[in-house]
Amino acid sequence: MTKSRIISVSLIFTLVVLWGVSFAIYKVALADSPPILFAGIRTLFGGLIVLCIALFRNKPAHLRKYFWTYFVSAVFNVFFFFGLQTVGLSYLPAGLFSVLIYLEPVLVGIVAWLWLGEPMSPQKIIGLILGFLGVAAISAHSLTQHLSGIGIIIGIATAVFWTFGTVYSKKAQERVDMIWLLAIQFLIGGVLITLLGSMSESWTAIHVTTTFVLATLFGGFFGITLSWMIWFHLVHAGEASRIAAMTFFVPLISVLTSVVFLHESLNIWLLVGLVLIVLGIYLTNRQQKQSSVPQNSVPMTPPLR
Repeated sequence: MTKSRIISVSLIFTLVVLWGVSFAIYKVALADSPPILFAGIRTLFGGLIVLCIALFRNKPAHLRKYFWTYFVSAVFNVFFFFGLQTVGLSYLPAGLFSVLIYLEPVLVGIVAWLWLGEPMSPQKIIGLILGFLGVAAISAHSLTQHLSGIGIIIGIATAVFWTFGTVYSKKAQERVDMIWLLAIQFLIGGVLITLLGSMSESWTAIHVTTTFVLATLFGGFFGITLSWMIWFHLVHAGEASRIAAMTFFVPLISVLTSVVFLHESLNIWLLVGLVLIVLGIYLTNRQQKQSSVPQNSVPMTPPLR
């Protein structure tokens, strides 16, 4: 194995692990902070770090020219995605919520087909159906177990907003520098989330404990800055299809982490749903990897958080 290959595999492994463990970490942090304010704080923190990197690169942002591009990306990828993600974790176990969110790679296949004209093969259709069946299995069992129906709706809505944010970001990278897009979308989205949290939640409800500080630092440095920087480095190096094929491990890592450290329950329907979603994501990504990819095709999964 060549040195560049070892580096690529190491970065992919790091990215998948960061996404997988983040759900449990944020779930624990919610004991010390209201969800919306916590999402806003960690997003602003991460945005400031990426801003420093963007300024160091000394490339123009063209903020006035591309303001609405930055703003729309911030609304979908940060305000709705990060906001709903953190709120949803207060309603559902972290492992279950991560499975619902990772319906996103399957949904991207539909949106990319309708918007970008990517091919929709029988194999991809089967993958999409399996993914939806997996979510249905998990949701049906959860409702019979008196888990939050609102939480399930939030989880699916989070995946939908993430889907449109993914496709829009792919189109946006033809016009703007992606590091600036990351920095500005996190700052705009972070401000919007923090303002919403300030109006609907109380700052006095935040307990500045060691757990809260460590979770915030993790979210800013690893959940936002490092994971997104790794993602775009790999995409630039031509590793997007490999990442897409590997991201189905994220819900598995999240579920196992939540079971081990948060003592969340593991049941047969959750496992069945997880297997169906994993298989669905694999089939949709495998088709894209085998076929020639259009120039404006979309990586099947962007980074988390």
